[in-house]
Amino acid sequence: MEDFTQRHSIEYSLIADPKSAIIRRYGVLNANAPGFTKNMAYPGYFYVTPNGIIKEKFFEAVYTDRETGTSLLLKLFPDLVEGNGREVAAPNIKLALLQSDEIVGPGSRFTVAAEISLPPGTHVYAPGVHGYKPIQLTMEPSPEFKLLPLRYPDPRVLFLPVINEAVPVYEGKFRVQQDVVVSADRAFIGSIAQPKTVTLKGIFFYQACDSVKCYLPQKSELSWDVRVIPLDRERSPEPIQHK
Repeated sequence: MEDFTQRHSIEYSLIADPKSAIIRRYGVLNANAPGFTKNMAYPGYFYVTPNGIIKEKFFEAVYTDRETGTSLLLKLFPDLVEGNGREVAAPNIKLALLQSDEIVGPGSRFTVAAEISLPPGTHVYAPGVHGYKPIQLTMEPSPEFKLLPLRYPDPRVLFLPVINEAVPVYEGKFRVQQDVVVSADRAFIGSIAQPKTVTLKGIFFYQACDSVKCYLPQKSELSWDVRVIPLDRERSPEPIQHK
């Protein structure tokens, strides 16, 4: 552990747990892990308050997949990521792109988001609406990434007195978020000898409406660039290697 800390310039404390006693007490022992990962912990995070209360925990069943710290911050404290989005041309609305991480590694789980800002008095329809055109973010598949289910915010119900109907809509500012896992496939890992930039693409469909009219349906092409770095395969000196 000391060798690993020095090689990676880690400045925070690490805990040695050679018999897995600590991770057993925390209930995160992966007893079914094969090979050298046997009796290791599930990768994940505890969200602990300053007074020592565990508020939430985020753990993955797959050893290779792990959420980035900044992706979790985006979920827990979304207001921390403000004003740094890259704007995209979009008629009748303001559309900006955000991402939790710009540098990732194989197995990293990160978040990209489309932030939509609507003018006062304007709304778009939420997914699940009937008889109207809801917003839709369609992501382009890529062998480098695994796309998890999209996350739309909870809509509000808008009453339309002209037609005496209540419909789910979005108003003001909101975000549509996509969690992405970088492939940890052996072939992909082997192909990354040097850092490489990979682009994640999508299309955002929408129709903005106000109290008088609905504008023509629109679509905007979206893209997020991430730099994928290779795994560090350097082993510790043989006399201290994990057996």
